[in-house]
Amino acid sequence: MSYRHGVFVEEKATGLVPPVEVDSALPVIVGTAPVHNLPEGAARPVNEPRLIYSLIDFVETFGAPAKDEDKTAFTLYQAAEIYLGRYGACPMVCINVFDPEIHTDEEGAPDPSKLTSADIIGGVDASTLKRTGLALVEEIFPRFRLVPGQILAPVYSRDPAVALAIGSACSGISGHFRAMGIIEVPDSVAKYTEAPAWLNDNNLTDQNLLCVFGELLYNGISEPGSIHLAGVIASRDAENEGVPFWSPSNKRFQAQGIVHAGRELNLTPTEATYLNANGIVTGLNMVGGLMAWGNQTSAYPGVTDVKDSSIPIRRMFNWIGNTLVLTCWQYVSTPLRRRLIETVQDTFNVWLNGLTGREIILGGRVTFELDDNPTSDLMAGKVRWHVYVTPPQAARELIFILEYDPDYLNTLFGAEGVN
Repeated sequence: MSYRHGVFVEEKATGLVPPVEVDSALPVIVGTAPVHNLPEGAARPVNEPRLIYSLIDFVETFGAPAKDEDKTAFTLYQAAEIYLGRYGACPMVCINVFDPEIHTDEEGAPDPSKLTSADIIGGVDASTLKRTGLALVEEIFPRFRLVPGQILAPVYSRDPAVALAIGSACSGISGHFRAMGIIEVPDSVAKYTEAPAWLNDNNLTDQNLLCVFGELLYNGISEPGSIHLAGVIASRDAENEGVPFWSPSNKRFQAQGIVHAGRELNLTPTEATYLNANGIVTGLNMVGGLMAWGNQTSAYPGVTDVKDSSIPIRRMFNWIGNTLVLTCWQYVSTPLRRRLIETVQDTFNVWLNGLTGREIILGGRVTFELDDNPTSDLMAGKVRWHVYVTPPQAARELIFILEYDPDYLNTLFGAEGVN
C-alpha cells in the first residue's frame, strides 16, 4: 500500500440500482412516405429508420403528399397525422420502403402502388448485409437506445405473409427484447363472422399479435385500424406513467365511425363480443362514443394462459422482461458472487414492491432458488433468478345478481308492520 497522510473518502457501490425505464408503446411503423416530394438535393430516406416527434418533423424528413396525390397512398404520413397529431403521442419510428427511383409507373413517375409485400417484409442483403423493411426492427435499439413496443405495417399487414413477418419480428428484438405487433383483417374477409377463420387459416393465432377488424372513419376518409389501436394504446399508457397495465379496450377512438369492406359498421355488443372471443379487437359505439373493444391477443381462444392471451398481462410481461434486460445488462461479465445475487434480487424486489403499492401489479417477488441453478450451470457462469409477478386482469364481465325480495312488501303496512 502506498504511503498516505490525511483524511480520505472511499465509496462503495450502491446495493440497489434504479430500474431502467422502458417505453412500452413506442411504435415502429413500416410503410410508404412521399419522399419524392422533398426539396431537390434533400436526402430521401429509404429503408433508413427515423425517430419522429412531430408532424413537422415528419414532413421535414419524409415529405408531404402533393395536392393532387391521395394521401392514403402514403401510410407513414397517415400514421404521423393520426398518432402524433390526433392522439398526441410521441415519438414514433418510421421506416419508409418506398423508393421513387424503383417504384414507378409505366411512364417512370413515382408510384407507391408498385410496392410489394416483399418490400415491407424486407430482409438482409447477402452481399452488403444491409437490412430492409421489417428486418430493420433489429436496429432500433442500437440506433436510438429505445425499445420497440409496437410493430405495424398499416394496410400491408392485411397480407398474411406480412402479418406473419410482424409476429416474428416481435420476439428476440436485438436478441433480447419483445414487442406487440398490430395487424388488420383484409376487406376480402367481408363478414365479421369470417374473421376468426382468416386468423386460423393463416396461422396468425400468435400471442405477439393484436388483430383489428375495421377501419376508422374520419372526415369521410377510412384510416387503418392498426394506427388507431396503436394510438389508443399509447394514450392509455401515457395516462398511467407509461406502464401498460390497463387494457386499451373501452378507450375512445379519435374517429367518427368504423367501416369495413366499404360498408359502415354498427356492431352490436353481441357481434363485437364474438370477435373479442376469437382474439380480435374492433370498435364499439355503446356508451361514451366509439371505443376500442377487446382484451385478447390473437392467440385466444386457442391459448388460454393469461400471460399470452390477455393484452394487458402480455404487455406487462413484455415491459417487465425488457426492464430486467436493460437494468441488469451492466452486471454481465461481473464476478458471480453472493453480492451480485443479492443486489439483483434486492433491486427488483424493491421495484416490484413499489409497483404493488401503486396497484400496478397485485404482487411480485424475485428469488434465487437452488432448483433453478444446478452446479453445472453456475460453473458455466449461468445464473437464474425466479420472478413471480401478477399483473391485474382486465375486468371483462361486471355481473349484478338481481333478485325480487318479497320481504319488502312489509313496508306496505307502515313502520310498525302487521299487528
